[in-house]
Amino acid sequence: MRLALHTRVRADRVAAYEEAHREVPVELTRAIRAAGCTSWTIWRSGTDLFHLIDCEDYARLLAELETLPVNVAWQARMAELLEVAHDYSGDGADAALPVVWHL
Repeated sequence: MRLALHTRVRADRVAAYEEAHREVPVELTRAIRAAGCTSWTIWRSGTDLFHLIDCEDYARLLAELETLPVNVAWQARMAELLEVAHDYSGDGADAALPVVWHL
């Protein structure tokens, strides 16, 4: 499945957010792939962040990562940089942007 998410980085934390993503822990990227994600790209426009994720099942991805220590640490780091921290409640479907058009 493919889904898009929109998040927002704090205006005073843009540089720190980009720096963090230059050093994503290998253990975390391996866990993301093991949970069924084949691709995750993030674009930034000002403070708006747009994520495009290709994965087998987003709910499974969230469930497998939610309590994983390396992800818990990463999410704590991201919570300091984002206006709203990632929500692991539910299946994640509410967070996805609706598709308006596709070619």
